[in-house]
Amino acid sequence: MGAAAAAIGNFVAAGSIDATNSYGETLAWTFGLSIFSFGVIKIAISIILMGIIVRLWFRVDAIKDSLARLHGHSDTAVQPSAGDIETDYGLATVAKDPPKPLPIHRLARAMWRPMLVMGAMALVVGLISSLVWAGETVGTQSFREAGAWTQGVIFLGEAFLLSGIAFLLGTILAGLREGGGEVQHSLGLPVTTLKMPATAKAFVVLMMMGMMLGIAQFIGYLVAIGFADNTASFSTWLNVLGPLRELSLGLILAGVVLALVSIANVLRFQFNRVTTIVRTGQ
Repeated sequence: MGAAAAAIGNFVAAGSIDATNSYGETLAWTFGLSIFSFGVIKIAISIILMGIIVRLWFRVDAIKDSLARLHGHSDTAVQPSAGDIETDYGLATVAKDPPKPLPIHRLARAMWRPMLVMGAMALVVGLISSLVWAGETVGTQSFREAGAWTQGVIFLGEAFLLSGIAFLLGTILAGLREGGGEVQHSLGLPVTTLKMPATAKAFVVLMMMGMMLGIAQFIGYLVAIGFADNTASFSTWLNVLGPLRELSLGLILAGVVLALVSIANVLRFQFNRVTTIVRTGQ
């Protein structure tokens, strides 16, 4: 609804393009409303991912119980042949005990909540700031200052929300890794776990780079406010910061895609592992 309202506002602005003040003021509040609406969608996605995390552990318990009841699995502990093995899904490691969380998994579990909270707060501040921006006289120093602050803080919120989603996906990956290990260990079987694939490593790098650029663009807009009294210098700053803020979101989104690819690969590996346990008992 917010995005639709912003679109209507832009059409109205286009009809009053000759009236400079009305045009600029309308674009100011529609900018804030449209970006805020995209942020609400990201929050909704985050809530869905939270539900997946909760249900994941219910599924782990259910699979433990189901496999324990199936015929064909070993009731006595099988001595593991520890070490690395090649699988159709990438390099894996075989060990006696379930894998411990990797540092990135601990970071993901610790950071997704503050990222989402800070992102939501920045979005609200940006929306309110866009209304203040719309109330300023077009072409004045205060109008440029309000515009720079609004753009910087609202895209910082977008970067934080996307980072929160990325950390949630990292938490899901951690849950799949640990849950798969617990299932195998509960059956007295060697614990076979995929090693961190290249897609997951690239996901971490891209997400971190995007988040850092999101913070950098915010700092850049704060610096640009100091040049609001000089139209030429201010425009130069905005010409640089515009692509930078989009690049930050693009990098995080690319990381999210790789995280989804990694999750799909882990699920295929675990399905194959469960099938093997049912068929051979090992």
